[in-house]
Amino acid sequence: MDWLEATILGIIQGLTEFLPVSSTGHLYLGRHLFGLDEAGLFLDTMLHLGTLIAVMTVYFRELITVLKNPLGRLGRLLIAGTVPTAVIGILFEDFFEAISRTGVTIGWEFLATGLILWAADNWKKRGYKQLEDISYADALIIGTFQGAAILPAVSRSGLTIAAALFRRIDKATAAYFSFLLSIPAIGGAVVLQGKKLFESAGEAVPLSSLMIGTLMSGFFGYLAVKWMISVLKRGSLKGFAVYVWILGGVVLAAQFAGWF
Repeated sequence: MDWLEATILGIIQGLTEFLPVSSTGHLYLGRHLFGLDEAGLFLDTMLHLGTLIAVMTVYFRELITVLKNPLGRLGRLLIAGTVPTAVIGILFEDFFEAISRTGVTIGWEFLATGLILWAADNWKKRGYKQLEDISYADALIIGTFQGAAILPAVSRSGLTIAAALFRRIDKATAAYFSFLLSIPAIGGAVVLQGKKLFESAGEAVPLSSLMIGTLMSGFFGYLAVKWMISVLKRGSLKGFAVYVWILGGVVLAAQFAGWF
């Protein structure tokens, strides 16, 4: 992988991790386009590390608050949201990895993400809950949706934001809690994959390219978090739904034609 490919993949990861369009699905397509399928786990983990640093930078004050009082209300909500994600990930790890390796369902997963985003945006019960109104049941349900997003082309941010909207949480708070909840999810994935990551080091990814990709991922991830919060304050999820529908249709057509 050269520096240009690393830069492009880093930008893709940074933007799509926090936009509701599936970063893993986009990275799978990007790696396949560049012929970097063998670098999958190592590359994905390091690019996710870049976005982890980005979201931790945005929510630095909240993290300090949680670290000072981990059993405070915000800390307990994050724990409640993380538990179902961890349980789903551990129980179904082999199943999800098998699906991710083949990529055969990616097109359908993009389409499913779009359906969920459209349904959430059309949800008739207007969201009114602020952060102080979020219950532990809300956090558990949002965390369960996050666990389902382990499928490669199902958007983590899309499903968690949608779940929050279904629970009548307002859009801005939905994005806020979704991004906070991504910190233990992404961090946990990076830690659990650490052994495999180091075993893969040096096989397909030069260190210089890896560093460039990680930096790009972090920088554009930071911009994406900021932009997504502003979009949800005044905008709609339907544009993202249409985008993943188009992308899913293109992927299915390419698979049908034998190109992918």
